[in-house]
Amino acid sequence: MNTRVFVYGTLKTGLSNHGWMRGQKLLTRTKTAPRYRMHDLGGYPGMVESTPGLSILGEIWVVDAPGMARLDILEGVAEGEYALAPVVLEEAWTGGEVLTYLYQRPVAGLREVGDCWQE
Repeated sequence: MNTRVFVYGTLKTGLSNHGWMRGQKLLTRTKTAPRYRMHDLGGYPGMVESTPGLSILGEIWVVDAPGMARLDILEGVAEGEYALAPVVLEEAWTGGEVLTYLYQRPVAGLREVGDCWQE
C-alpha cells in the first residue's frame, strides 16, 4: 500500500536526509494551510499545529510500505518524537489525504524557523 506523505525538512529534495526517499515518487511541491509552525530541533525541524500558524513549504511524495517503515524509524515514531497525522494543505490540493510527521514533544523555548526549512 502506498501513502502520500508531506515532507517539510531534511527529507526534501537536495537536503541531507533526501536519500531516505530513494525509490519513492515525488508528486509535487506545495504548502500547508496556515495552521502550522516549524521549530529548529538542532539540525532538523519539527512541525506542530498552531493557531495562528504559517503555510509551510514542502513536497508530497508517494511512499511504499517499506519506505514508510524506514521513515518511521528515521522520525522516531516508536520513541514518541513524531507521529504520522493528516496534514491540511492549501486549497489548491485535490489529490486526497496526505499525511505528515508532526513533532510530539514540547516546543517552548525552541527557535521558530519560518515557513521553509533550509540547511
